[in-house]
Amino acid sequence: MTVDTRIPTERAILVGITLPKCSETETHESLDELGRLVKTLGYEVVGRLTQRRGSFAGAVVLGAGKLKELAYHTGGKGVLERKSYAKKTKVAVKLEEAQAEADAEAEEEDEDLEDDEDFENVLGDFEDGDHGESLEADIVVFDSELSPSQLSNLQRATGAEVFDRTGVIVEIFSRHAKTRAAKLQVEIARLRYLAPRVRLTGSGPGDKMGMSGEKSLELDKRKIRDRIAELRREIVNIENEQSTGRSSRSEQHSVALVGYTNAGKSSMMRALTGSSVLVEDKLFATLDTTVRALAPASIPRILVSDTVGFIKKLPTDLVASFRSTLEEAKNADHLLYVVDASDPSFRSQLATTQEVLESIGAAEFPSHLILNKMDNLSQSEREALALEFPEAIAVSTKSEDDMARLRLDIIAFFEDDMTDDEVFIPYTAHGAVGTLRARMRVLGERHTERGTYFAVRARPDAIVKLQDELGLEAAKVENFQDS
Repeated sequence: MTVDTRIPTERAILVGITLPKCSETETHESLDELGRLVKTLGYEVVGRLTQRRGSFAGAVVLGAGKLKELAYHTGGKGVLERKSYAKKTKVAVKLEEAQAEADAEAEEEDEDLEDDEDFENVLGDFEDGDHGESLEADIVVFDSELSPSQLSNLQRATGAEVFDRTGVIVEIFSRHAKTRAAKLQVEIARLRYLAPRVRLTGSGPGDKMGMSGEKSLELDKRKIRDRIAELRREIVNIENEQSTGRSSRSEQHSVALVGYTNAGKSSMMRALTGSSVLVEDKLFATLDTTVRALAPASIPRILVSDTVGFIKKLPTDLVASFRSTLEEAKNADHLLYVVDASDPSFRSQLATTQEVLESIGAAEFPSHLILNKMDNLSQSEREALALEFPEAIAVSTKSEDDMARLRLDIIAFFEDDMTDDEVFIPYTAHGAVGTLRARMRVLGERHTERGTYFAVRARPDAIVKLQDELGLEAAKVENFQDS
């Protein structure tokens, strides 16, 4: 007899709130994306619940009926029972009264907005009041950011572990961070997310010191602030090192691949550079910027960088934490916006990418749209996209011809800013020829008694810089043409 030793996969229910200015289509598209995020963490999505509400306010966000419906599938009571305290401070009493008043206003405001959407799950739809067989979910994930009190209230009412979208994204980043820099950045974002959620649990470090609950809470928060300050100092040191690396590459041409998570940037990076970049069909598989040279090598050399992917509702703290990583895009000469053309929502994903880049001052950089994963589309769909985006480059990373064409397009972009000129290098200038060949494209050469005249294609400033560095005279066009 074989014993199954596999750990059962935890079952998750997704919950989406449709606000007045949001359509149900947008809500479901966002829930689809949340489902992919949850699956990235290894959970099984077994159902999802949606409700139209006036706002995210209220003790539990959902209306009473929807809360009971949700709790039916998680084994909870479906009602919020007030906690009892032996003694409450005046501040606690005022906060509780204010919250109760806000909840009442929110419920009244939402009465005309609540609808009766069915609970969608793998078992089918149900009649009103009949929820069918329980889905026995372990986890509930809301597609919005919840306040600390809302998280606590929902866990009590549903009897399940409750996450919000921000918590899920932070957890994914935490699991996928590989380098020291990424780990530090994620830890800062995680601590900033957890800081306001530190509760009077009686199990913090201050409690071990025999302090009262409020003093213990303040001690825990201070320890978090101190840790964040320590992490920031470490990041500054790493950023200084990264800045030095970027400075050493500043004279070289550079292209940054930017776009939504799972758009295929890492696959494109591997195809363009021949490097062994991690390629996984997961959201946020890449968190660290990777820089490699275009291959086959071009002259001058062109560097390609693969950056962290973006996503809708990306927590502000994560954008701030990964600002140094995004600097690679800000310092690039050319941005390639990579989108998964087979994803119906790629247009809104592109808008999200542009918004994030705008926040770091990189939105106005020279760019080109790359429609990726064209192999997943029909001929008619490809033709429609060609009409809609006539300037875009349509490719599939699985096609060697497409990647070869994209490589030539990248080279052509930089050659548009180049000029054909001449550089004379005397035989006495040791090492100058190697420097010239590394920085410029040599079109021809002619040897004389004193040295060699090189016909080159390069940026004008690069030619002047080389001549200044080597103390060379500017060559005359007629000199090269003379025999």
